[in-house]
Amino acid sequence: MDQNKTGSGLVRELRRIVVITIAAVIMAMNFNSFVSTGGLFPGGAAGITFLIQRLSLKFWHITIPYAPIYLLMNAIPVFIGFKFIGKKFTLYSCLMIVEVSILTDILPSYVVTYDTLLIAIFGGLINGAAVALCIIMGATSGGLDFISIYMAQKRGADSWNFVLGLNAIILLGAGFFFGWDKALYSIIFQFTSIQVLHLLDRSYQQETLLVVTDKGQEVCNTIYELTHHGATLMKGEGAHAHKQWDVVYSVVASSQSRKVVKAIKDLDPEAFVNTIETEKISGRFYQEPKE
Repeated sequence: MDQNKTGSGLVRELRRIVVITIAAVIMAMNFNSFVSTGGLFPGGAAGITFLIQRLSLKFWHITIPYAPIYLLMNAIPVFIGFKFIGKKFTLYSCLMIVEVSILTDILPSYVVTYDTLLIAIFGGLINGAAVALCIIMGATSGGLDFISIYMAQKRGADSWNFVLGLNAIILLGAGFFFGWDKALYSIIFQFTSIQVLHLLDRSYQQETLLVVTDKGQEVCNTIYELTHHGATLMKGEGAHAHKQWDVVYSVVASSQSRKVVKAIKDLDPEAFVNTIETEKISGRFYQEPKE
């Protein structure tokens, strides 16, 4: 029994490492083939790194490797990760940061297109997908992502738009030195990336469940067993048949919603379930801690 658990745990960790490595390759290739070709700035630690590299080349004609600057830019975010988010989560994030740093310097550049708008849109799509892969595997690509995840845990809400705002401020410097067209295209890149993250990363999004059933307590127990979230049990009366029903109200993570609804329907096939996207919550809401 213990050997089976150890084996499955090892497979899970190996899969985590492999997927994070794939994400690192995708991100590094995106930097070399899209971001560099279009002269864009991806924002965050990567954006600052590209800005320093290009300023050094423009004013002092010195070519600085990507890795040392990017690693230095991640020193404080990594500290925040270890202290406030989770040690294993931060260690896997460090793996991603180191791999991206090295691969960006050594992988060749393949020009797909010189159209800056296409580069901004498709580069943003690829970047968002790579970051989402990391987050799904319990890691991040570093930089402002650590700060966003920390804020999301504190606020219980999606904070990627906050990152987009900070990146827009960073791009003011890029626009001043390298032209406002590059800065504006970079905002398109980042906006596209954030939208992909909104679509793929649902860990800090919530949904409200309203369940009409005659097995109210059992539904409440099922929700708690699956999600560690409580529920409010109310009594209701059907307006047409005047039958008494239990009405269960609960808020769960969007990533758990489908599993919860399936379990409720298995418990009571006649249950009426209304799932509502939750904009914002205030109060205690259980967030599964990062490892």
